[in-house]
Amino acid sequence: MVGRIPILDVRPVLDCGVAKAVAGESFEVSATVFREGHERLGCGVVLHDPRGRRGPLTYMTETVPGTDRYAAEVTVTTEGRWTFTVEAWGDPIAHWIHDAEIKVPRGQDVELMLEEGALLYERAAKGVPKRHRPVLQQSAEVLRNPAIAAHERLAAALDEEIIGLLREHPLRELVTRSGRHPVMVHRERALYGSWYEFFPRSEGASIDPPRSGTFKTAADRLPAIAEMGFEVVYLPPVHPIGYSFRKGRNNTLVAQPGDPGSPWAIGSHEGGHDAVHPDLGTIDDFDFFVGRAGELGMEVALDLALQCSPDHPWVQEHPDWFNIRADGSIAYAENPPKKYQDIYPLNFDKDPEGIYAEVLRVVRHWMDHGVRIFRVDNPHTKPVPFWERLLAEIAKSDPDVLFLAEAFTRPVVMHTLAKIGFHQSYTYFTWRNTRQELEEYLTELSTVSAPYMRPNFFVNTPDILHAYLQYGGRAAFEIRAVLAALLSPTWGVYSGYELCEHTAVRPGSEEYRDSEKYQYRPRDWAAAERAGTTVAPLIRKLNNLRRAHPALKHLRNLKFHYADQPELISFSKREPGPADDGLGDAVLVVVNLDPHQAHEATVYLDLPALGLAPDEEFVVTDELSGESYRWGAANYVRLDPHVQTAHIFTLRRSES
Repeated sequence: MVGRIPILDVRPVLDCGVAKAVAGESFEVSATVFREGHERLGCGVVLHDPRGRRGPLTYMTETVPGTDRYAAEVTVTTEGRWTFTVEAWGDPIAHWIHDAEIKVPRGQDVELMLEEGALLYERAAKGVPKRHRPVLQQSAEVLRNPAIAAHERLAAALDEEIIGLLREHPLRELVTRSGRHPVMVHRERALYGSWYEFFPRSEGASIDPPRSGTFKTAADRLPAIAEMGFEVVYLPPVHPIGYSFRKGRNNTLVAQPGDPGSPWAIGSHEGGHDAVHPDLGTIDDFDFFVGRAGELGMEVALDLALQCSPDHPWVQEHPDWFNIRADGSIAYAENPPKKYQDIYPLNFDKDPEGIYAEVLRVVRHWMDHGVRIFRVDNPHTKPVPFWERLLAEIAKSDPDVLFLAEAFTRPVVMHTLAKIGFHQSYTYFTWRNTRQELEEYLTELSTVSAPYMRPNFFVNTPDILHAYLQYGGRAAFEIRAVLAALLSPTWGVYSGYELCEHTAVRPGSEEYRDSEKYQYRPRDWAAAERAGTTVAPLIRKLNNLRRAHPALKHLRNLKFHYADQPELISFSKREPGPADDGLGDAVLVVVNLDPHQAHEATVYLDLPALGLAPDEEFVVTDELSGESYRWGAANYVRLDPHVQTAHIFTLRRSES
């Protein structure tokens, strides 16, 4: 039912699920608010913390005059389930001021208008703290004083101090409130973090003879990962791998002796989803790995892939969990004409309660061993209600546990998974390479979908080696790292990216040659460091900048600036500082998207978006080169990818 003052289309309110934020994050609340006739109104938003305590009223302002669409930025400060309410009211003083400023100078109903103002000020005085009441009462007396010229009486009543007081303690009539709308506030890692994916079996491994690395040899790699500034170490499945129909090198259908198979073909006589591969060590060794990562300031994320090899214990114990074909065999995974004989998908409709209970047990098992982040493999191939129930139950007991949806699929499916509880989402970033593609996609992510979908920008994965990286050389790897790390609060790399590994299995494919999914892949990190062929120093610089600048830890503050050549893209992020500072923390980035050629352009900046006056000059310092320049609204830029692919500027006001 519409209230006395209509409050419509409140946002962020989702059609399913709950809007999201992290502690310390600001987000926009908006609504359509109007009333009959020409009466004036006011509106604002009130936050209620997880304990139900009411916060102060934050005024909403009309976003575009005449649209009746009002908005305000609010900030949540702690984790938990918050709510917000939009309030609207009739504003008789604003209505009186509007009329008085027209009538009094024209000599229309002068004394009547001033008397009505005095009565309103006396009413307003009753609603302000006692120490402020004399100010409003004195204003009422002035309005009634015939010894003072009418225009002076009106000017006195509209004194800046008085108007500020009335704004802080408005006289409200016909107060109307929306319902309470929820916002789930998570820990910072749900929005911000840098991920590093690697296969433990490749660290310390041998090709000839074939020998797997272990959790202990993999732990030797952790200091170097921490040195690059990563905060999350993501491991593909670490469980026993099936023997039946095991894939060989480069995804061949027949494995050779010593081929380890795909970690996503989970399960053998050695155990299932709650076991570790014996080649990697024991559960105690896994605990050691998690503990060592923690000592270095990193969390471990584990893959949750709900599928089985034909040798998984579930196949014998619960054959009813799978699809049975007409010949009595269990159906393996297919995407015709592709066949995946080494994987059996689960049928979540066969025994939904049994499957749910077992998956919940598996997740809690790994939580008990220190895993607080799960990267979920292909969640879009499982029923949405399953995830909604599982994530809600985990959140109820362990709200710090996070889930990343690896769902490269249709937008509506990705968005729904985000709405019903996934904390982060893979995105189409890998396939957005032109300026137009990036600006359009990032504008969507930072505005329309920001209340529910948090992007994780992986520059590559074991499955995805984009042509841009295959043919762009070292510069392409630098460009994509800068974009991912600075456009999104969360980004990630798959091991080997720092070495600029770029060879595909065949032309036109995004699969790596000698893919680590099907074989051990030890790397000589020290040799790459000595040869200077690694982009690890740039990655370290990017992650250090992300830690140092609060503006880079957020998504909704992204702003694009115009460059007059399409090969260059410019964007900024800013977190406002104290009122007397104005500039706050601001980072301005210009990137040459062409990894092959130098390009030059004029970059036109929206200076107010950077906390600067429209005609103000300021100083930018390039955090990559160390050079400083005096900039203004329009600035010449030239970037040669063979020298420097990007400018990453920090800003300060000019001293003169």
